[in-house]
Amino acid sequence: MAEKLLPGGTEPDPRFTLANERTFLAWIRTSLALLAGGIAVEAFTSDVFLEPVRRGLSVLLLLLGMILSAGAAVRWLRVEGSLRTNRPLPLPLIAPLLAAGCAVAAAVVIAVVVLA
Repeated sequence: MAEKLLPGGTEPDPRFTLANERTFLAWIRTSLALLAGGIAVEAFTSDVFLEPVRRGLSVLLLLLGMILSAGAAVRWLRVEGSLRTNRPLPLPLIAPLLAAGCAVAAAVVIAVVVLA
């Protein structure tokens, strides 16, 4: 199975593979937090946000969590492939997406708090 997902190269130092797995798990924990946040916003904030704002914020957090979990898997494969072939590590393309999405969510919450 590993040869299909990661063709070519040589087995990297186990410390690097384990570090890559820890980073993957950190992205997954963040994804789970976003998913839990999206569910919590929808379930517990009906008295705080108007319906369209609550629904939009919830969907934004759920989509970010979903995209982040898929991006974490792709990132893990790309980094592992780079380790096996001694290429430079790829840039974390999901980081700017996550930052932008969280900034939008925070701006919505701040706007609601300031206007309340």
